[in-house]
Formats: sequence, C-alpha cells, structure tokens
Amino acid sequence: DSSRSHLILSLYCEGYDKVSKNASYGKLHLIDLAGSERLSRSGATGSAKVEAQEINKSLSALGNCIAARANKKEHVPYRDSVLTRILQDSLEKNSKTLMFVQISPALSDYAESTNSLKFAARVKEVELGKATKSVKKKKGLKSPKSPKPKK
Repeated sequence: DSSRSHLILSLYCEGYDKVSKNASYGKLHLIDLAGSERLSRSGATGSAKVEAQEINKSLSALGNCIAARANKKEHVPYRDSVLTRILQDSLEKNSKTLMFVQISPALSDYAESTNSLKFAARVKEVELGKATKSVKKKKGLKSPKSPKPKK
C-alpha cells in the first residue's frame, strides 16, 4: 500500500561568526513523496479517489517543474501546486537536490516501478548549478571581547 500523502520535514539552521559578524543560514527539506496511483489499478472511489487524484496532480506539477528546469525554460510553473511552491527555492540555482527512489521487484508493480525510474531520470537531468553559501551581515551585534593576554 502506498501512503496517502506527502510528508515534508523542513529544518532551518543559522550559524553566527562572532568575528566577521556574519550569519550563515540554510534549509534542509526531507520529503517522502506519496506514490502515484493508477485509479484503474487501485479501484479507489469516493474520498480515496479524490486523494489519489490530488497526489497525482502534485506529482505531475513537480515533474513539470523538473522538466522546465532540465530544459532551461524561462518560466518554471512553481505555482501549480502547494508542493512545488514549498520546494521552489530548493529547485532553483543555489541549492542541491538529492532523490532516492523506491521501486518494487514484483512483476505486478513493473509499470509503477518503470514510471518511478523515468521520473528519477528526469530529475537527474536538472542542473541546478553550484550551491552557494547564504550569508547575511548582522548590524549592531558586537562580538564578545577577548580577554587581554597576561604579561
């Protein structure tokens, strides 16, 4: 059984250099994407069908953003889903993205596994560039005074 939702855990970190008075910061998203679901295979009805359609829609929107990035399109459709809006800054030039894909060895899951691998291949084609360090200069903060050396 596949999960019925995406899970996103976002960690925000900030470090402070007392000498330069610069702060560096970063963000880490750990994401478990719900598997796409073929309605004809699952037989979902009612609210389960609506959930499956929404999951498929958000995965499709993510795929469209990845395709636009891979093809170096001027416009990337981040606004097409909540998922892609959340991940927008993680899919842009100053970030790094790593994806793990889980597939099933069962013959009955061949089509789903193949689609997952094709999606991963599309992701692999995206060149985000070099991740940059995010630094902001803090004003008005004083570093603690160093003790004077003893004579």
